[in-house]
Order: sequence, then C-alpha cells, then structure tokens
Amino acid sequence: MNLPETSQKRIVIIGGGFGGISLAKALKKIDAQIVLIDRHNYHTFQPLLYQVSTSGLEPDSIAYPIRKVLKNLKNFHFRLASVEQIDPNKKVVHTNIGSLAYDYLVLATGTKTNFFGNTNIQKYSMPMKTVPQALNIRSLMLQNFEKADDSDEDKERKALLTFCIVGAGPTGVELAGAFAELKKNVFPKDYQHLNVDEMEIHLFEGGPRILAPMSEKASSKANQFLKNLGVQVHVNTIVADYDGSVMETKEGTAIHTKNLIWAAGVTGASVAGFETTKLVDKLNRYKVNRFNQVEGYDEVFAIGDIAYMETKDFPKGHPQVAQPAIQQGDHLADNLLLLFAGKAMKPFTYFDKGTLATIGRNRAVADLGKLRFGGFFAWFIWIFVHLVALVGFRNKVVVLFNWVYNYINYDKAARLIVRPYKKK
Repeated sequence: MNLPETSQKRIVIIGGGFGGISLAKALKKIDAQIVLIDRHNYHTFQPLLYQVSTSGLEPDSIAYPIRKVLKNLKNFHFRLASVEQIDPNKKVVHTNIGSLAYDYLVLATGTKTNFFGNTNIQKYSMPMKTVPQALNIRSLMLQNFEKADDSDEDKERKALLTFCIVGAGPTGVELAGAFAELKKNVFPKDYQHLNVDEMEIHLFEGGPRILAPMSEKASSKANQFLKNLGVQVHVNTIVADYDGSVMETKEGTAIHTKNLIWAAGVTGASVAGFETTKLVDKLNRYKVNRFNQVEGYDEVFAIGDIAYMETKDFPKGHPQVAQPAIQQGDHLADNLLLLFAGKAMKPFTYFDKGTLATIGRNRAVADLGKLRFGGFFAWFIWIFVHLVALVGFRNKVVVLFNWVYNYINYDKAARLIVRPYKKK
C-alpha cells in the first residue's frame, strides 16, 4: 500500500461502521499513524436502511463519505480494500490491494447475514445489511407491483403482491410497518386500477414473541400496532425453505410469494488468520477481555458486533446494536492514549441507554431503563434519537425534510427503480 513511512506507531482499523468511526474520531489527539480499511468509501447508518428499501429515503441520506467524516484527523489514511487475511504473528494485514504492517490492530468488521446453512434461502431471499441490498429490495418491490398491475392471472398477481419478512427483531418489525403504510397510504394512489387490498404482509418469528430483546410490554404493544396495520404476524413459526416462488415453514404452511426478505439473524464478519479458539461458536465473534483485547493477542482489539465480552450484566455478550459499538470505540480510544502514555488501561462498562423500535406513523415502542411505553411519544423519541445519531449536518436536514414531507402528505417520495433488480 502506498502509505508514507513514519516513525510513529501505526494503528490499523478494519471497518468503517459505528465502532470504527467512533474510535477513529476519538483518536484525534494520539501520536500515531491511523489507517482505516473498508470495502466501501462510506459509513452507513444501518438503523434506517429499512426506509431506503421502502422508498422513504434515498441512500445518500443515510450514507456519508468516510474521508469526509474523518477529514480533521492528522496522520489519517483511508484505503478502499477488502481484507483477505491477517497474520497476527507477523502483525500484517493482507488485502486485495496489498499488505500492511501494524503495531496495533482493531477489528470493527461488524456482522453479516446469517442464513443458518439454508442454501435455498440464501440464494433466493433478499437480505438487508447494506445500501445496495436495500436498493435491491426497493427495486424488486416496485418491479413486482408493476408486473402485478399488468397481470391478468390471479395466482401470479397474488404472489407478486405477497411480502414475507422472516425475523421479527427491530429490523423485521420496522420493515413490516413500513410496507403496511405503503399499502395504506401510497400504493392506492399509484396503482388506481389495481386492487391493492390483495397485498399481504406476513411477519415470521421462530420464537414465542416479536421484538424478543425488548420487554414483553413493548412486544405486546408492537404486535397490536402491526395487527392494526393489517400485518399478519406468525410466532413460533420457522421458515424452512424457499425456491423463489413458494415459501415453506417447518409447521407445514406454504405461501406463494415473489418477495421474501430475510432479517432472521446475523453472524460475526470474522477475518481469516486467527485460531478458531479465538471465536465463539455459532456467534462467530472474537472473545475479548474487558479492555477489548482479542484473547491471546495484546496488540489486537475487537469492538462492536464482532466482539464477544462476557460481563456480570451481560453474560452472553453485549447486544449487537449501535450503542455498544460506539461506546467501545470511544473507550478504546481512551485506553490507547493511556497505553501510549505507559499507563494502565481501564475496563469497559456498557451503559444501556435503552431500546426503541418504530412501527410506522405515530407508532413506536420504547424500553428506557425501567420505563416501558409506546405510541406517539415513543415515536417522537425515536425520531429525535435517530436524527441526532445521523452522521453529517446535511444528512440530518435531508432526513428531517423527508420525514416532515412524508408526514404531511402521506407519501414516500423515493419510489424510483433506478437500477432494475434481477437475481443472479
């Protein structure tokens, strides 16, 4: 890689998500060369990906150039690359554009979609972890509505208008609510000669309730919101197979659908080169101590979704959401400053700020400490929290404008098939 030679120590960060960006921003005072590597040249605000996939926002509203985010850092270098392997013994990172030595390495690679070994579902369903994937869902949805409007076969039209979402965590619930609002407020105006009432939205959850990470009160309230919007919620139901046309469950149900969105789980996006004992089975996350050091390697750290840290309050690791990644990034920056100063590092303690999930217009649920509530106030808090957390002033303004426009006009402005989707 074409990097300037320096006598400074080199900190290499892999991943420009919440953890990697928070860490890099907090290292502005450190006397070191910082190199951030990512496959994309932008940071994605993943909590709003579902709004891109349902035509509520354009992708540039929730993505921000990494170089612009970190432009004020001294001795900072960004490289657009895919990491292929790490050699922790030689302290070298191998990428598709070359190799790079490091003094300290930080793994902030996040997660990827977990299909649990089901090759058919992996082949034919639609995941939603990246901006391109969200755009694929948007294009597929709009293309299928165009086909349905032109179809005179009842069975084909029904399959084109049936949307199945697998996984009822925050992503699945918010996606189902957004589809329901499109059915209620937008599509009847766009497709006046199509019976939009034929559109069905199914949400599947393998466990006994939706929003399992949240309180039972939040789960119950969200379930009622979804049913009021016309979403068919299926709990204790495991989706077993999908061939692109028919979805089957282990319980024996078969649904004809051309739209299967997989939001059922994630697995750590680990990098080749470490012993498998450094990973946690199934979760595929790196075992770290309270200083975020990967087990067995003092110079290698892991933060965010890829890090598995057992504590008294979180015996199964921290939740794989934005806040632990942000807090660990900030905390690791402080620890690296202490390390460079020859001082002892401090253990990480996670402060849980609560959990929010929205189910469409004026509907949301909130678990904030001991407070459990839902409705308009929870929805307003959800809007405020997400606006504050967005990277870049422009993005905040654009998203706020879109939300105000959508709220007043009952509309979704980004209904564009910019690039038609076709399954490979």
